[in-house]
Amino acid sequence: MQQKLHIKVGDTVKVLAGESNGQEGAVLSIDRKKMRAKVAGLNMVKKHQKPSAADPQGGIVEMEAGIHISNLMVVHNGQASRTGRKADKDGKLVRYSKKSGEEIK
Repeated sequence: MQQKLHIKVGDTVKVLAGESNGQEGAVLSIDRKKMRAKVAGLNMVKKHQKPSAADPQGGIVEMEAGIHISNLMVVHNGQASRTGRKADKDGKLVRYSKKSGEEIK
């Protein structure tokens, strides 16, 4: 069974630690095994790529690297907030913002 995380792909998150500290971006992908997430435009690294059919030139490409999930906080209504889980009226678990108490879509 997969571990439930406080972030999902598409969420806007704020970085709490590291070189990109304080910056915000959207989650592009999550690696559950390594507990890391790629955030659009943050933690950029240069990667040397060999020429391929898709990119015949090859060269040095800038791309996002993973940030540990513990260093990310969900942004809801413009404010970074811790998240919790509670049952909605149908009995299904939903995420909610602990700062405002509102459900996170």
